[in-house]
Amino acid sequence: MGSTGIQPRSSKQTGGRLQCWSTASLVCLFRRTACSTLAGDAGSVHQRLKNLELATVRESDVHVRMLAAPINPSDINMIQGNYGFLPKLPAVGGNEGIGQVVAVGSSVTGLQPGDWVIPANAGLGTWRTEAIFSAEVLIQVPNDIPLQSAATLGVNPCTAYRMLMDFEQLQPGDSVIQNASNSGVGQAVIQIAAALGLRTINVVRDRPDIQKLMDKLKNLGAKHIITEEELRKPETKNLLKDMPPPRLALNCVGGKSSTELLRHLAPGGTMVTYGGMAKQPVTASVSMLIFKDLKLRGFWLSQWKKNHGPDEFKKLILTLCDLIHRGQLTAPACSEVPLEDYQQALGASMEPFVSSKQILIM
Repeated sequence: MGSTGIQPRSSKQTGGRLQCWSTASLVCLFRRTACSTLAGDAGSVHQRLKNLELATVRESDVHVRMLAAPINPSDINMIQGNYGFLPKLPAVGGNEGIGQVVAVGSSVTGLQPGDWVIPANAGLGTWRTEAIFSAEVLIQVPNDIPLQSAATLGVNPCTAYRMLMDFEQLQPGDSVIQNASNSGVGQAVIQIAAALGLRTINVVRDRPDIQKLMDKLKNLGAKHIITEEELRKPETKNLLKDMPPPRLALNCVGGKSSTELLRHLAPGGTMVTYGGMAKQPVTASVSMLIFKDLKLRGFWLSQWKKNHGPDEFKKLILTLCDLIHRGQLTAPACSEVPLEDYQQALGASMEPFVSSKQILIM
């Protein structure tokens, strides 16, 4: 390895290999059982900031200095033990983030010091200052995109893009309906749909600052924004008569909210469920399935990546980076929080009606 020009926090050379002494990591020690909340439930969840010794950089490894990493709902679910994939314990939290290459092993050819990289898979643990990763679990991204866009690129926009592309053959002018529209995925759906010429019907929970939220989503490209209560009213169909009935519904809530999405779907349409914020089952009437021929599907980005492989995921990332470069995709509203204030960030990430994503800055 040559000189990197980027210095790790503490290191020395040993036998031609870079040995890094320590990195600050947010280690989560938790039971693999669901719990209703992190805050106030120390018996079920424990987190602490801890200095860990970094491994030696071997031939196929990459030393990465993490720059920023968000706190996503899936991160909270994983800590609570309520997710499709759970790491071995104890584990460093965080499944997404942006890092900068400090040094590479002798057999690594696709990366060099200074490059920006994101995790290719969940479970790597991004809530830390530095890490040694295998080169094969990293994807290079352009370092000329905004830091917040890079840090939040690998989960929500990917989920939004694949759901818009994979379930219905939508054409410009078609419409899509979604709940949780102010979520990270929801905001990405609005922007990507607008870039594709699609119109979105966006359902949100009512709140004191509802007009402020509506203005924000309209600025992203939302066609219609309605509350959960308005969606249940019969006159809502008249409000939406200027566009064709949606053939695709995106559900992140479940319960009554998902039932209302189904009610507004066009015959033969598809509802894709990718989350369950209400912790209530998706319910569809027999008549919806028989007489409207509606289809119920699920989407999990981790499974999509397993099915399609790393090359397809890299293509997806580059497609989204192109949208960012063209100004058609921006990061959700973010609050940057120093890593040492992680407890504040975790608490804020679970507050109701918070439209700002918490991003840990290293």
